[in-house]
Amino acid sequence: MAVARSITPRAQRVAVVTAGFGQNAVLTMVTTFILVYLIEYAHVSAAGIAVVTGIITATKVFDAFADPVMGSLIDLTRTRWGKFRPYILFSAVPVAVLSALLFSAPDATEPAKLVFFGVCYFLWGIAYTMCDVPYWGLIGSAFPDSRERAGVISNVRAFGAISLGIVTLGMPWIARWLSFGDDTTAFGWSLAAALVAVVGMGLYLLAFFRTRERATSALSERLTMRVLFGTLVKNTPLLMVLLGSILGFGRLIVQAGGAVFVVIAYGDEGYFTLIGAAIIVGMVLSSFLAPLLLRLATGKSLIIWSTAAAVVLYLAMYVVGFANLIAVLVFIFLTGLTLGIFVVVQTTMIADAVDDVERRTGVRNDGISFSTLTFVSKIMNALAVLAFGIFIVAAGYGADSAVTPEMQAIVWASITLVPAISCLISIVPFAFYRIGLPARGEVLAKAGSQA
Repeated sequence: MAVARSITPRAQRVAVVTAGFGQNAVLTMVTTFILVYLIEYAHVSAAGIAVVTGIITATKVFDAFADPVMGSLIDLTRTRWGKFRPYILFSAVPVAVLSALLFSAPDATEPAKLVFFGVCYFLWGIAYTMCDVPYWGLIGSAFPDSRERAGVISNVRAFGAISLGIVTLGMPWIARWLSFGDDTTAFGWSLAAALVAVVGMGLYLLAFFRTRERATSALSERLTMRVLFGTLVKNTPLLMVLLGSILGFGRLIVQAGGAVFVVIAYGDEGYFTLIGAAIIVGMVLSSFLAPLLLRLATGKSLIIWSTAAAVVLYLAMYVVGFANLIAVLVFIFLTGLTLGIFVVVQTTMIADAVDDVERRTGVRNDGISFSTLTFVSKIMNALAVLAFGIFIVAAGYGADSAVTPEMQAIVWASITLVPAISCLISIVPFAFYRIGLPARGEVLAKAGSQA
C-alpha cells in the first residue's frame, strides 16, 4: 500500500485558507448579487421577486436540514483519502457549473425564468452542502491543537472577508468589462459569474490536494447514525451556539439586501462598493484580532459583548438615517467589526464543543457537529433573505418601480431595526454556553474517592 506523502503544518494552513478564500468568492457572488442580477438584468418583476424569495428561503431551509444528514454521512465514510477530502474533490465541479448557470437566465417568459432559476438554485444548494460541510469538518480534523485551530479559523474568516470584499467590490466592474461596451449587460454578468466560479472552486480544491486528516479513534470507527445524532443532541454547548446564531440572523441582512438597498436609497448600485468596503474592512480587522482577544477573554464573553455592541450600533444607525452616506459608512464599518468577531468566535466555540463532547463521551462526531455550522449559516441567510424580501415586497419595489421616500424608509428599517432586534434576542442562548463539565467517569471516580 502506498504511503501518503507528508504535508507540513504550514502547507496545510496555507491550503485551507486559500481554499476558503476561493469557496467564499463563489458564495459571495451568489448571495450578494443574485437579486441584483434577477431584478436589473433578467428583468424579473416585483411579483417574480416574491417567488424568487420564496424559492431561496425554501431551498436554504431544505439545505440546512440536509446538512446534519451530510455530516453524518461524512462521519460514516471511510476511504484511503479520509472522510472529508473525497467530498471536497467531487463537489467542486458541480458547484462551479451551477453557480455560473444561476447568472445565465434564458431569454424566455418570466415563468420560464423562474422555473430555470428554481431548478438551478435547488441543485446548487445540494452541491454547495457537499462542499461546505466537509471543508469545516476538515479544519477540526487537520488541526487538533485548539490554539493552532483558532489561528487557522481566524485566517480563514479574515481571508474569507477579503474574498468577500474583492468579489463585492469587483464583480460589477468585471461584469461591465466582460460586457464589451459602455453598459453592463446580462451576458457580461454571465461571463463574470463563470470566471469567478471556475477560479474560486479551483482554489477550493487545494483543501483536497494539500491537507491530511487526523487518525480516527477505534470507538469512532464503530459509529452508527443513532450514536452520532444521540451525541449531537447531548452537546448542550453546541446547541446554545446554534440557537444564538440563528436568532442573530439579522447580522446578514446588509449582505443579503445591501446591493438592492443602495439602488433604492442612492439610485446607483455602484455605491454598494463603498458599503461593501466598509463592512469588509471591519470584518478583516476584527477577524485577525479575534485570536488575541480570545487570549484575554472567553469566547462566551467576547461573543456576548460584541453582539451587545452591534445592537447599539444598529439602533444608532437607524436614528441617524441614510441621507449622510459618510455616517452610514462609519456605522457599517463598526458593525463589520462585530460581525468579524462573531464569525471567528462562533466557529471556535463549535470546535471547542466538539472537543468537549469527545472528552466526555469518547465519541468524535466532527462531521455532523461541524455540519451544524453550515446549518445555522444557511438558516441565518434564509431568514435574512426572507426578512429583506418581505420588506421589499411591502415597499412595492420592482425593476420599473418609481422610488418614493416611504419605500426608502421601509427598506432602511429592514437593514437597521431588524438586525438590532435580532442581535438582542440572540444574546440569551449564548449566556448559557458552558464547556469543561466533567466526564461521567470523572464524576464516578470523584464520588468513589469521597466515599
